[in-house]
Amino acid sequence: MSLAEQIKPVSYLKANAAELLRSIGEGGEPVIITQNGEAKAVLQDVASYEQTRQTMALLKLMALGAQDVAAGRTVPARAAIERLRQRRDPAA
Repeated sequence: MSLAEQIKPVSYLKANAAELLRSIGEGGEPVIITQNGEAKAVLQDVASYEQTRQTMALLKLMALGAQDVAAGRTVPARAAIERLRQRRDPAA
């Protein structure tokens, strides 16, 4: 589906909701809904939405990790493993 086909006015959504949902479900491409010529919403299938949320969560974790590295909040792997072992078995 070309970009032009992915942009629909809200009136099209109202008149063709079932067809639009079927198309989104089959193709997986989101549709941009406009109102008064301005983009107002994005309509996408649930699987794509969930994948997007998972991707964003992973990117956020990566960004937080990069901030920790930049700030020097790191420890050598051996020390981290030892710390975990101590937590699991304090008598060791």
